[in-house]
Amino acid sequence: MSTAGKVIQCKAAILYKLNEPFKVETIDVAPPKAHEIRIKICATGICHTDDHALKGGMASLNVPIILGHEGAGIVESVGEGVTKVKPGDHVLAVCSPMCRKCKACLHEGSNFCEKNDVGKNKGVMLDQTTRFSINGKQIYNFMSCSTFTEYTVVDEFACEKIDPKANLDEVCLIACGFSTGYGTVINTAKVTPGSNCVVFGLGGIGMAVVIGCKISGASRIIGVDINPSKFPIAKELGATDVLNPNDCKKPISELICEITEGGADYTFEAVGDVDVMASAIKSSHPAYGSVNIIGVPKSTDRLSLDMMDCLTGRTLNGAFLGDFKAFLDFPGLVKDAMNKKFDLSKLANKKMAFEKINEGFDTMRQGKCVRCVLLMDKK
Repeated sequence: MSTAGKVIQCKAAILYKLNEPFKVETIDVAPPKAHEIRIKICATGICHTDDHALKGGMASLNVPIILGHEGAGIVESVGEGVTKVKPGDHVLAVCSPMCRKCKACLHEGSNFCEKNDVGKNKGVMLDQTTRFSINGKQIYNFMSCSTFTEYTVVDEFACEKIDPKANLDEVCLIACGFSTGYGTVINTAKVTPGSNCVVFGLGGIGMAVVIGCKISGASRIIGVDINPSKFPIAKELGATDVLNPNDCKKPISELICEITEGGADYTFEAVGDVDVMASAIKSSHPAYGSVNIIGVPKSTDRLSLDMMDCLTGRTLNGAFLGDFKAFLDFPGLVKDAMNKKFDLSKLANKKMAFEKINEGFDTMRQGKCVRCVLLMDKK
């Protein structure tokens, strides 16, 4: 029997209080309203940003909430007026959607829509409500998509159709982690052939940076992490050197400046720590180094700079979703993955059942994976 137009009961991981484990419970997911889409989530990655939210690193986060923002699935039903997808289409949920009408969307150099919920953390859809509830009580939405649930409802602009032959267990990473790291190399920094690059943090995003640097033709790619178990994969993906700051007898920035003869052409911070950000700045060449901040720090953290570090010629960039415009770029990135331009299986190297979400977060926190992907029951 078709579920279109009906409330669906399904399993979801609910965060009731900050700094507590998720509770996997049965919720009600209302049918989509006009210009909304209900998606059966098949796979969703666990991103450090989800853990950042869980631990209270985001200002004004409302609970109870369904986190998750790196999901791929199949359209179950659509609301009135939806034209971009139909039931049965394979899609990525988009955590930074673009309305394509606001001043930011119309700016050629921006992908950060005024209507997305990033930084605002209201936890509602465009009509200021959510489609999730449990025992009649509202559950908040996260980053326009909420993918830690078997079914989600998104506004039409927060969903992109992809090739149905793509492996959803892997291309779900394009919804955030991969596109964020890879795109910062390709679109933001615009790494040039023969250059040297330093990547601070070898998690899912940092490894995507390594892939991007390799594809861009960088001659030297230095991976930096305090977890040496990440080093073999980083080298397999293209890192030429790996450094553990805990093994260095001098500040990591001084060592990098020595081995790059004055400082790196490009540095990337993929940790979300202001001290690491400072190291990324110090590690770049003072006359022309490009510093690219990707990691998300706590909302209360502040970065203190000696302005001379910026006045001599360095550039300091921030990027969200790798400066990709999802509606333009995500289908092409999925095609690139299918054509083996890059190997997402090296990133999605830990998969487990959705019900084991708390174990998945522990695996990520302990550095036992590059990216943990949760798989839904596919029946």
